[in-house]
Amino acid sequence: MSRFIKSAFRHVLVLALAGAAWQAQAAPAAAVTSTPTGLGRPATAAEVAAWDIDVRPDFKGLPKGAGTVAAGQVIWEGRCASCHGTFGESNEVFTPIVGGTTADDIKTGHVAALKTGRQPQKTTLMKVATVSTLWDYINRAMPWTAPKSLKTDEVYAVLAYILNMGEIVPDDFTLSDQNIAQVQQRMPNRNGMDTKHGMWDLKGKPDVHSVVCMKNCPVEPGVRSTLPEPSRNAHGNIALQNRTFGPVRGADTTKPAPAAPIGAASPVASVAAGAAANVNASAAAQVGAESAGLKLAKQNACVACHGITNKIVGPAFSDVAARYRGDAGAPAALAAKVRAGTSGTWGTIPMPAQASLKDDELQTLVTWVLAGAK
Repeated sequence: MSRFIKSAFRHVLVLALAGAAWQAQAAPAAAVTSTPTGLGRPATAAEVAAWDIDVRPDFKGLPKGAGTVAAGQVIWEGRCASCHGTFGESNEVFTPIVGGTTADDIKTGHVAALKTGRQPQKTTLMKVATVSTLWDYINRAMPWTAPKSLKTDEVYAVLAYILNMGEIVPDDFTLSDQNIAQVQQRMPNRNGMDTKHGMWDLKGKPDVHSVVCMKNCPVEPGVRSTLPEPSRNAHGNIALQNRTFGPVRGADTTKPAPAAPIGAASPVASVAAGAAANVNASAAAQVGAESAGLKLAKQNACVACHGITNKIVGPAFSDVAARYRGDAGAPAALAAKVRAGTSGTWGTIPMPAQASLKDDELQTLVTWVLAGAK
């Protein structure tokens, strides 16, 4: 082989090896661009199922199950009545669930009181159009102190009891995934949802950019709902009555309401801004002063039902301390009641169990209460 041929062969071989090396390096880069590797893993079926719990108005996503009105009443009295009242009529903690609907409303699917104003306090059954909304919300958010703790059949039972209190289903009814569509045909406000507006439908498509509803908006300044100043703190400081997750809501009712002239900025926005400022300032001032017991009371939503020195749904912590003062067996007795829940000691409204508290946390909380909840 001549020197020229050998030289040419070497050049061709070098080019071939370089091309192969480039391809070997380029191939993984292309793969990373299209399908990342080494980042996480595919979700398991169980993980997807844990998140995929929404129930649509056409009942897609509704799990199989059933629950009776009678079973729902038992669950309601033990885990729901403390906030909503025995018959869903209470306005002590939350807006009433039941009331304001009639037999004619069930026939027509329109709640007349929404137009006439005969019932100024709008209840849940007056407003909600789809029974699936009730099922979905109970399933994901209730009870207040332990959301997502109800089993599927218990959700059906609680909803059956609510529907029974609204005279939508009879006393001996069993609600299930098989008959819930028929129950939908008796919802008092099933025909009350209006979709003929820009937010829902804009020339055949939903207005996801809020183009229509953000132009030429009518301004109607004015206070629509007021609370007399003597009643502002009647049920304790509502700024403290929040779950330990989700957005913090509620004004600091130990302070006067922020003054906002009607017709200036939105009264609702002004009050909300003032409330947020009060809550933040109050929280900042208390960070270093809170005892471990008070922190546990807030973390476990005890302050939603008990004030420090005032009765809300249950007795004030100071009243509990006064009742048990001098009782050597009080720490063990009170700890048992907090752990398992109780009713009848301070009235008919039951106290839900705090089963998630650790033993040392329970001891700290009880000690703090019996010491006067300072």
